[in-house]
Amino acid sequence: MSVNLHILPSGPIQTIGYLLTEPALGQAVLIDAPGDILDKVQPILTKEGCRLAELWLTHGHWDHTQDAAKVVRTTGAKVRAHRDDQRMIETPEIMARYLMPGMSLEPVKVDHWMAQGDRFEALGEPVEVRHVPGHCPGNILFYFPRLRAAFVGDALFNGSVGRTDLPGGSFETLERSIREQIYTLPDDTPVYPGHGQATTVGDEKAGNPYVPA
Repeated sequence: MSVNLHILPSGPIQTIGYLLTEPALGQAVLIDAPGDILDKVQPILTKEGCRLAELWLTHGHWDHTQDAAKVVRTTGAKVRAHRDDQRMIETPEIMARYLMPGMSLEPVKVDHWMAQGDRFEALGEPVEVRHVPGHCPGNILFYFPRLRAAFVGDALFNGSVGRTDLPGGSFETLERSIREQIYTLPDDTPVYPGHGQATTVGDEKAGNPYVPA
């Protein structure tokens, strides 16, 4: 059994959505739904013979949820997210002043509210949820221990961290989240952020200028 990872920068600021497929099971999971990502996802699902079972939102900011309602409406995928971002996900008009001209957002119904320490199975693999607020109150990461992969949203970037000047942001909270929830993963764990290049836990512990180990 093997999981394929497709890295799909999409939307007006090239936010990264991650499509994980397991052709042997015929299932797939999408992590975040930036604008127009469905147009990139569907050909891959068809080619690999997979059905999109779930959409996981790392947090509620518009650039990660712009295509979410369309994805759900088209594929029937079930949605996972953290309740601290419920208002942004279910009433996205509160983010209107941050949108680009002519852009609109649709509300999304969340099927499974995730919390710190939740564990479940997807694509034949165990998954652990860790709450990493600071950039956004409901930012969570999805960790695949057997695959040694962490999808962290905008909490941590390659050589940087998520901005904390938006509503609900706090650098002190983000710093604590990174130290307690990301830096405690194995050093060789690949870290897949919402923007930019992937990194590893060890590289960020050794060289991140904002949150050194």
